[in-house]
Amino acid sequence: MAKALHPELAKRIMLTDTLGNYWIRDMGASELIRGTRAGGGTRTPAADRRTEVRILDIFQNAASARIDAGGWIDYLHLVRWHGQWVILNVLWEVRKPAAPGGAH
Repeated sequence: MAKALHPELAKRIMLTDTLGNYWIRDMGASELIRGTRAGGGTRTPAADRRTEVRILDIFQNAASARIDAGGWIDYLHLVRWHGQWVILNVLWEVRKPAAPGGAH
């Protein structure tokens, strides 16, 4: 994880509570690295895991991608930093459980 992230990474999600209040939760590179070392993501059942990656655009030293990780979707901004592609920004959303009968 440490090799994949720019040190100034910003990962954000919009959250709401039951009262209708909205806020943005921020995470940085150190929090993601620490979470990975602690086994974050390894408890997802195999049947629910996905690793679909779509490169949306590349222009010179900038790129965007969409990652479908099963329980969530990440939209990434990447930068070619010292010759390596690293993640600079992430906006993500948790996948809501499917409605009964398979409707979304």
